[in-house]
Amino acid sequence: MLILKIVSPEKIEFTGEVESVKVPGTMGQFEILTDHAPIISTLQAGTVVYDNQQLEIMGGFVSVQKNEVSLCVEKALS
Repeated sequence: MLILKIVSPEKIEFTGEVESVKVPGTMGQFEILTDHAPIISTLQAGTVVYDNQQLEIMGGFVSVQKNEVSLCVEKALS
């Protein structure tokens, strides 16, 4: 399991355990699974997908370390 925390300037969007996270990296979409190598990456506009939920973002950053995934994102306007 992964511990996922998604924060935006407005609020904490999500905190909890998930099986996987798909993010729109600037070099292409990638998926984060349990025991993923440590990484810090920029994100482009697109969709973050986790446990059958989706969040549209304008961009941001992702950090992965020891099964903890932190996303700092700017949400897309609804």
